[in-house]
Amino acid sequence: MPFPDVLEKLVSLCKRRGFVFQSSEIYGGLGSVWDYGPLGIELKRNLQERWWNTMVRQRDDIEGLDSAILMHPRVWEASGHVGGFVDPLVDCKVCKGRFRADKLQDAQCLKKPSKKPGEHSECQLTEPRQFNLMFKTHIGAVEDSSAVIYMRPETAQGSYVNFLNVQQSTRQKVPFGIAQIGKAFRNEITPGNFIFRTREFEQMEMQFFVEPGTDMEHFEKWKAARMEWHRGLGLDADRLQFHEHAGNELAHYARAAYDVEFDFGGSLGFQEIEGIHNRGDFDLGKHQEFSKKSLLYIDQAANKRYLPYVIETACGPNRTLLALLVNAYREEAVEGEEEGRVVLRLHPALAPIKAGVFPLTKKDGQPEMATRIADDLRKKFPVFYDDAGAIGRRYRRQDEAGTPFGITIDGQSTSDGTVTIRFRDDLKQIRVDAAVAGDVMAKHIASDLAVTESRSVAEEQH
Repeated sequence: MPFPDVLEKLVSLCKRRGFVFQSSEIYGGLGSVWDYGPLGIELKRNLQERWWNTMVRQRDDIEGLDSAILMHPRVWEASGHVGGFVDPLVDCKVCKGRFRADKLQDAQCLKKPSKKPGEHSECQLTEPRQFNLMFKTHIGAVEDSSAVIYMRPETAQGSYVNFLNVQQSTRQKVPFGIAQIGKAFRNEITPGNFIFRTREFEQMEMQFFVEPGTDMEHFEKWKAARMEWHRGLGLDADRLQFHEHAGNELAHYARAAYDVEFDFGGSLGFQEIEGIHNRGDFDLGKHQEFSKKSLLYIDQAANKRYLPYVIETACGPNRTLLALLVNAYREEAVEGEEEGRVVLRLHPALAPIKAGVFPLTKKDGQPEMATRIADDLRKKFPVFYDDAGAIGRRYRRQDEAGTPFGITIDGQSTSDGTVTIRFRDDLKQIRVDAAVAGDVMAKHIASDLAVTESRSVAEEQH
């Protein structure tokens, strides 16, 4: 049974709760460019921090890097982007739409009623022509051909041109990797599907340099590790799969390539959220050729010199964030309530807000106690204080934000110093001393369980 299409509902929720806004909305917006709101930036940073911890801080064989967005134009000539980073473009002379010639079945004609490009009797599609996806700009005071520079379409080239800088400064030995998180820009012909395909986006990429002949062994290890990482985010196992690049789909320089795909439901279905590639020595070889500088690695112990092969893992945080939201979205019936609830069952460690703090009433010292608790908890993780409206509505607002815990301060709290902790996923509550509430939640988050249920705490107490 296919998963439902929740994208339209998510777009509404993301604006309502402050995850994602249309860029420049007061001016009518800018196509396929999005701003991440207060909750969206927290979720994205939590995701990126988790990746960085896994790839860099928890390993001794991967180094971090933050390379510049603007690079020497010859970098992109060497990488093949100037001559070959193109998509086939067709125009419709009637509706004035522009479409990728190889993706017409995924596009919608601008003419109503909506059909695929070319399906209207009056459609007039031009012959395909090649369209370079890189954004051009100029550097310096004069805008002529000598000042042309490009907005990088990927972060990987920064790792390749810094290969020896990183290796020599850190005294790393092959095999080792270079990881970075950064912005990239692609002038997509047909962006869309919310934040799935945009013109400005971020990448979490790691280039792992290995000795030729050992590359497939490392490729298989990274392939397995990256799938396991996505499962650890709480993405359902039955919504994840590998897709192998074969035949014409395999890039000319690649020795092997697989995508990690997530099922977004509806017509979007399975789509790539990360690529794992065996790039051979293509990249270092090309930069050595174009720069006239040796990029050979010297293995003194084995008395060998060689150009390392590269195993690349390229994850899209924007797409992965969308996968997290799609995977987490639920519309649930609640016992004793007619309306039910909308909830985001996000992994607690990724949730933008860890706890909502709610005084049951605005009297009897409850707001004052709740404020003290919220101020104390903010030293450990993000919390949201809310005293507006009925307690049920306050719970529901935090359910939509994906907040795993709700702390309620009631009449008993002010008399004996206890509070209730409500768990998002099973809606159960436990009562604990206010002084240890933060520790209870922090311990649950540190356990790295993808669900937020009271039984996990009950099991620990027994």
